[in-house]
Amino acid sequence: MKPSETFNNEDSNSSQNPDFDEVLSTRLSRRHVLRGAAGAAGLGVLSATGLAACATAGGGGAPLSSLGFQPVAKGLADAVVVPPGYRAQVIYALGDPLSASMPAFRNDGSDGDFGNRAGDHSDGVEWFGLGADGKPSRTAVARGLLAMNHEATTDEKLTSFFIHTDGGTASLPRPAAEVDKELMIHGISVVEVQNQGARWAYQPGSAFNRRVTTMSEAEMHGPARGSEHLVTKHSPDGMRVRGTLNNCGTGKTPWGTLVSGEENWFGYFHRDAQDDERRKKDRQVQALNRYGRKAGAPSRHGWESAGSADAYARWNNGALGASAKDDYRNEMNSFGYIVELDPYDKTALLRKRSALGRMGHENATFARAQAGQPVVAYMGDDARGEYIYKFVSKALWDTADANAANRLAVGDKYLDQGTLYVARFKSDGSGEWLPLALNNPVIAGSSYFEFKTEADVAVFTRLAADAVGATKMDRPEWGGVNPKNGEVYFTLTNNSQRNASNVDAANPRAYTDFKAGKEQKGNVNGHIVRLAEARPADTAFRWDIYLFGAEAGADRSSVNLSALTDDNDLSSPDGLVFSPATGVCWIETDDGAYTDQTNCMLLAAVPGRVGDGGKQTLTQGDKRVDTFVGKPQTTATLKRFLVGPKGAEITGICETPDGRALFVNIQHPGENTKMAEVSNPAKYESQWPANAGYGAGRRPRSATIVITREDGGVVGT
Repeated sequence: MKPSETFNNEDSNSSQNPDFDEVLSTRLSRRHVLRGAAGAAGLGVLSATGLAACATAGGGGAPLSSLGFQPVAKGLADAVVVPPGYRAQVIYALGDPLSASMPAFRNDGSDGDFGNRAGDHSDGVEWFGLGADGKPSRTAVARGLLAMNHEATTDEKLTSFFIHTDGGTASLPRPAAEVDKELMIHGISVVEVQNQGARWAYQPGSAFNRRVTTMSEAEMHGPARGSEHLVTKHSPDGMRVRGTLNNCGTGKTPWGTLVSGEENWFGYFHRDAQDDERRKKDRQVQALNRYGRKAGAPSRHGWESAGSADAYARWNNGALGASAKDDYRNEMNSFGYIVELDPYDKTALLRKRSALGRMGHENATFARAQAGQPVVAYMGDDARGEYIYKFVSKALWDTADANAANRLAVGDKYLDQGTLYVARFKSDGSGEWLPLALNNPVIAGSSYFEFKTEADVAVFTRLAADAVGATKMDRPEWGGVNPKNGEVYFTLTNNSQRNASNVDAANPRAYTDFKAGKEQKGNVNGHIVRLAEARPADTAFRWDIYLFGAEAGADRSSVNLSALTDDNDLSSPDGLVFSPATGVCWIETDDGAYTDQTNCMLLAAVPGRVGDGGKQTLTQGDKRVDTFVGKPQTTATLKRFLVGPKGAEITGICETPDGRALFVNIQHPGENTKMAEVSNPAKYESQWPANAGYGAGRRPRSATIVITREDGGVVGT
């Protein structure tokens, strides 16, 4: 979602950690406006499909050292624009039926039964191959399952207006019928897709198709299972939970399951202004504030107002009853986890992996599993001033588990026990992973928050990270592991609160930028940090900043430190995925700062390695900050591959194992449309993908596209 939106701009970290904690070891021992009109001039829109491509010919294979396609120009067209020699096709969109008996999506707000349709705001996505026999296959390229997140909805003043006939009710109480739709439109979908030669198609009648929503039964695993923090009216023993919410990025485990991150779930809950007083000295008040749920704050959609039924009451997490068994004061504690799903088995319940911590999870990315070594996953907490984490399993990897029949049991083995760490970045280009466990005396003896059990650490992870003095980062989002050398990349999307007084080596920029003449301040365009470890389970790492987002015309001594040009400049990197087939690093943007010049985009990069650049000193007010900068970019190593429709964010991305089909999610086109305009398509900011010839109606829809080369070659090279 756009960084200007409230629920993606959470800033609940009021801990006293320095943003760059150079003194921790001591404490523990004691726009420049772009000129020219290239954005639209180089585009030729294909009238038959509404998908655009650059007008000049190009393409052709090339080694990874020099990307083999013509860069796409920046632009503001309401279309998906890809390089010449490529085609993009819409294959799956909001509301598409997931059973053969479901009627086609009318896209006029009258549709229902979203528990059997594609959800909204498609985000992270992963490919799970199917052989000709319909069984799981790691090599299949023509038939497979796409497992994807449905993060949120396009909303204004409480209501998700595009899915309601007249835009819905933008006041309290919300009608139950509207809330019922909204509860179903979030979550995860699994959908079968097939290559039918000339085109790809999703299979509405596939037995594998599945929806998981906010109401689906789920299992809690790890230290939080059965703890006092999960006791509710629905689950008096703290063992059962329901649903998944605001799922953002995804990952794929070494044993072949989907992992999905629950991100901005806190905004869906409400507790009234008197709730702190009712709780009195309950330490959960500190935790609720730290997780962004202050007493009296309105919820995002007012679901709690739709009636007394359990489906609605659970979104009021006030202490209203005699005990936690009589209300939903702990319901919010059942969200904020990495969740695991077996896409091949629709009978198996979703599992929430509390050992990986509770936060605003973006995604989880895994180091290459090595026999006899722990399984290691890396994660970011997407909010201003939050942290980067990794989990190291207690169990050591057994290669036989890669093909186990019971994949979720393998997940139990590796993800329910282990050590969670948080990153501290040092000013000399080194860093350390700090353990978040009761055997860390800083946690056990914390005066900041009382940690009594490992469940406390699992449920209140942010407070544990505060206590050990982790480094506050500029919205850590997607993590990715370079398959060529094992280095770990994290996008840091932006931070409007970064300023000259709190810059540090790992977050070194604070500057003023302009959008349509309006001043923007902070780390406006974001950056990407990368980490190198001798072994994934090590507690030491080296780091540098791989890429600084910037406009091409920005000052190269203070802002455009990666020497970006019109062919590869970008703002607010978000999604980041490495191609297993080619090693290409795909970078997606979620931008609100540069959108007067270009819609959001997808870029392809040839990654280097930590240390391939050098040290650089930046001056911020009276402060001089040394940082470590990767080598400058060129169009051989970084170029724009796609520009999306108006108002859209470019989100999840995955590919077939041969790298010849690239699946990309286009999220919330037309999101700046106003609720009052819902009955007038002429005023929609976007009419995509209807204007690309896909589906009924004209309301914009989040959708999945597949990109292939016209010559059948590998994408991006």
